[in-house]
Amino acid sequence: MNLKEIKKIYFLGIGGIGMSALARYFKSIGAEVSGYDRTPTALTDQLKTEGIDVIFEDKVDLMPKELDMVVYTPAIPKDHKGFNFYKDNNYNLKKRSEVLGIISADNFAICVAGSHGKTTVSAMIAHILTDSGYGCSAFLGGIATNYNSNYIKHANDVVVIEADEFDRSFHRLSPDMAVITAVDTDHLDIYGSKEKIEEAFIEFTEKIAEDGLLVIKQSSPIEDRLPTLDKAFYSLSDENADVYCSKYWVVDGGYVFNIMYYGKELIAFRLNIGGFHNIENALAAFTIAKELKISNENIKTALASFKGIKRRFETIVKNDKVVFIDDYAHHPEEIRVFLASVREMYPDKKITAIFQPHLFSRTKDLADGFAEQLSIADEVILLDIYPARELPMEGVTSALIYDKVTSKSKLNIKKDELLDTLKGKQLEIVVTIGAGDIDKLVQPIKELITK
Repeated sequence: MNLKEIKKIYFLGIGGIGMSALARYFKSIGAEVSGYDRTPTALTDQLKTEGIDVIFEDKVDLMPKELDMVVYTPAIPKDHKGFNFYKDNNYNLKKRSEVLGIISADNFAICVAGSHGKTTVSAMIAHILTDSGYGCSAFLGGIATNYNSNYIKHANDVVVIEADEFDRSFHRLSPDMAVITAVDTDHLDIYGSKEKIEEAFIEFTEKIAEDGLLVIKQSSPIEDRLPTLDKAFYSLSDENADVYCSKYWVVDGGYVFNIMYYGKELIAFRLNIGGFHNIENALAAFTIAKELKISNENIKTALASFKGIKRRFETIVKNDKVVFIDDYAHHPEEIRVFLASVREMYPDKKITAIFQPHLFSRTKDLADGFAEQLSIADEVILLDIYPARELPMEGVTSALIYDKVTSKSKLNIKKDELLDTLKGKQLEIVVTIGAGDIDKLVQPIKELITK
């Protein structure tokens, strides 16, 4: 299928981060783009300013009928009127992952997968390629601050694609180069077991071109089951890896670090974003860039100018009285790394962590891990579970986590009680954590603590 022949296209779930990137892509190649989503957001507002019509009512009479393609997200419910109209009337209906699969097959594709870190690594690679003049188009799972977008356009045939394991979407891709950042237990509602998740990542590696490259974190649980192809192993500190960080220093809320690359030490790289895990993310991006023959100096310049991703260790307020950081972490390992980074940067400060669990199934499966890692903070405030695509599950509430948190102070409250709760507190380091709609509280919290 030649996507450039698509003249009219409709997106069901256009406000999703992956869907909106595709919508922007089709808009950029001259298609007439419109879509539906359940509720207005800052992202749907932005799409409308870019000339993309968005509606928020599931009414068939409001939806266009003359279309070359309808793209939908797996999050669309089965009883959605618009979805069923297009399905019953034999429209050219594609999942988001199918369209990305076509794009990856038609271009030189760098696909970034992993339980954590894939958005940041994808954005770092895209920024290095763009900043160095090498060029790429990119489909990202977050808003890259440098571009204020989740889509980057370039005329060449190189694409950077975030490879999502949810719903086995990444199995539709055709990578020429790939990164796997982590293989951890998540999406058990899809896979059922840790073993099935690992098998899914192995299957993803089997999609890589024979003459391609896999960049994978050292000591991955699938390390001894990978197909025969060129591999580069990276790590924050494991000296057995091909690429690792030999030293790093915390400097002005960011890092200066040295890279050991196949036995040769390269010095004084700079990242101006927080979170020591971002050094490791930079190593993965660095390794891809080196394979593409981008110079050390160009990589160094690009990493220093990388401004991060919205909601990934995003500093909202930083003054003499209080620091406020917002993060998308929604898995225990992500929370561990995030809070450990905050603790490293502010060792003598009280950390107040506000967490909104995401999905009933994930809360049920990983409650012990959430409690253990949240307990890194001095004070934990738990909000109600954000359901996303799920219906409530009997007996599954934030209390499953709350009961096992060991921090000195802990609260379990409703989301609409948060601002009043914060008013009476002495706050030093405040962090909001979660993948639901906790981001809608960021601005009100900012206004509260900067009064």
